[in-house]
Amino acid sequence: MDSTPRVLWSAEKHLKAQSGIAQYMQWLYNEKGMTFAGYRELWEWSVKNTSSFWESVWQYFKIKSHTPYTAVCSADPMPHTKWFEGATLNYAAHIFRNKSKKRPALIFCSERQAPISISWSAFEKQTAALQSFLKKEQVGKGDCVAAYLPNIPEASVGLLATIATGAIWSCCSPDFGLESVLDRFRQIAPKIFIAVDGYTYNGKPYSRIEIVKKTEAALHSVEKVVIIPYLNKNGAYRGITDAVPWEEVMNTDSASLTFEPLPFSHPIWILFSSGTTGLPKAITHSHGGMLLEHLKYLSFHNDVKAGEKFFWFTTTGWMMWNFVQASLLTGATMVLYDGSPGYPNMGRLWKLIEETGIHHFGTSAPFILACRKKELQPGKEFDLSTLRSIGSTGSPLPPEGFRYVYKNIKKEVWLCSMSGGTDVCTAWVGSCILKPVLEGEIQCRCLGASIFAYDESGEAVKEKVGEMVVTRSMPCMPIYFWGDKDFKRYHSSYFEVYPDKWRHGDWIKVTQNDGIVILGRSDATLNRQGVRIGTAEIYRALAQIKEIKDALIVNLEKPDGKDFMPLFVVLEKPGNLTSALKDKIKDTLKSTYSPRHVPDDILEVPDLPYTISGKKMEAPVKKILLNRQNMSSTQKGAMRNPGSLDFFEKYARQLSLQ
Repeated sequence: MDSTPRVLWSAEKHLKAQSGIAQYMQWLYNEKGMTFAGYRELWEWSVKNTSSFWESVWQYFKIKSHTPYTAVCSADPMPHTKWFEGATLNYAAHIFRNKSKKRPALIFCSERQAPISISWSAFEKQTAALQSFLKKEQVGKGDCVAAYLPNIPEASVGLLATIATGAIWSCCSPDFGLESVLDRFRQIAPKIFIAVDGYTYNGKPYSRIEIVKKTEAALHSVEKVVIIPYLNKNGAYRGITDAVPWEEVMNTDSASLTFEPLPFSHPIWILFSSGTTGLPKAITHSHGGMLLEHLKYLSFHNDVKAGEKFFWFTTTGWMMWNFVQASLLTGATMVLYDGSPGYPNMGRLWKLIEETGIHHFGTSAPFILACRKKELQPGKEFDLSTLRSIGSTGSPLPPEGFRYVYKNIKKEVWLCSMSGGTDVCTAWVGSCILKPVLEGEIQCRCLGASIFAYDESGEAVKEKVGEMVVTRSMPCMPIYFWGDKDFKRYHSSYFEVYPDKWRHGDWIKVTQNDGIVILGRSDATLNRQGVRIGTAEIYRALAQIKEIKDALIVNLEKPDGKDFMPLFVVLEKPGNLTSALKDKIKDTLKSTYSPRHVPDDILEVPDLPYTISGKKMEAPVKKILLNRQNMSSTQKGAMRNPGSLDFFEKYARQLSLQ
């Protein structure tokens, strides 16, 4: 039986020839005399010749540095490798060198706002005004600016004004609870706090004034609070000490926008881990590392071009928001949406493509699968003629999701499944227009990303499931965790298992086609009678069962060496978990995979826990069931739906694993 995945799409010759990666390969030939038979050979060169590759990226994109670098990278092992020492640059400067009168900088839309365009001149003027305000408040190199904002243009202005000034940006979305916000911002002691009075989601207003007040009171480092009256235009923000309305900031006398030259490794922003299992890690990235990586990924792997429109559904609390801003580096127009992807119905974002002419549409695997469950046919309902690519991330997209895209969305679209993380604010594995899209596979390991699957003995394996390991340093790796002066948390997060090699925590398989299949997080792996099972396999099989809306599975190790594997399901029609449906679930898992995939018990739950960024919380649920410990209110504040844990905490009290 042929197990080769089905080819779902291949780029036409002219698209390959015009692609960013093809132009880069031509440049390598013209400038360096280098030729490559295909992507595989290019990738191998990029990871075996680290310095040469990253220097070529610098040269290809004509990076503007105020001082020359003395060396591309040092010989120090991860995570202590130094990149482009001596160089001074600014990420924001490379965005604004793309300003143009021919196209807007961004398009904004929300549940309450029809799409509006913001010109480059208006965008630059607003950024300059905020920068003048920051300078007036003596914010400079190394200071932190914290924000509590939805995905609105003001957040983009805040980011760029901050990093243009040399300060460090960090943001939480306003659906974060108070303790979750404080857990993050207390670590970094921000000087300025920018916040909204509230937001809307699913058509409902949510005031955040009390949280803003309490945050300002708890953060003693904050000298000024800038308030954006987003929910109530009249500005209900009395009681906040040193509050300055956004309108007043925008009226600050401002000169031209300026860009502080900064060392390559100077912090650009601080992103935080989910914080659902402890204090969030304050992951700190660099100006230069992000600049090179984002130019590389968006130009070579996403093939984003000047004048195109780039969209990804995200909140400001997820690294994909920072990634969306990076589309401006290519000269693209950024499309922002604030609100629920399902309001007033699941067709809202597909309609946004029609309304704004989006070329690159980014979303999550769960959203694609939810559209499939609802039997939506966006390709018939909306004009998707401008759509070139659909990006998918957040969790593994199963083959059923691939098939749905090509059957019901657009036959000629390039499906760009990708996987990375907050750790690097990019994707390790992703898309390549030179290769075909194969059902169920991510197309490639990204350039410069020395990714391998390691078995238990620490050997690289192919066509077998293994731990995802990165063997070479990359500029986009964090420079440090904020406050982690001895690198203790950094080392324990990535380097305890394989010395000098980055263990990412995913189970992956490198296929015979040199593609990638991700089988879930290794910390949530089902170790079933000595056989490792990725949770993605279970969810992939369950996606075939229409009665199931969502599912979560964990494997609980017993003291006697045996295990207990319960499956928790959310049903399309609550209360219908019949014995017949249970048998259907078991038969599907057994026939699709093996008897080991069959759970020991199947329980219906009203809801499943997710982080605010949309990650299914398998590991925390496992810890609750094993330790019988409740999640603290602090950790629940980092969740999208904290009430979903009530069932698991109650179930843990009655569960016996003896």
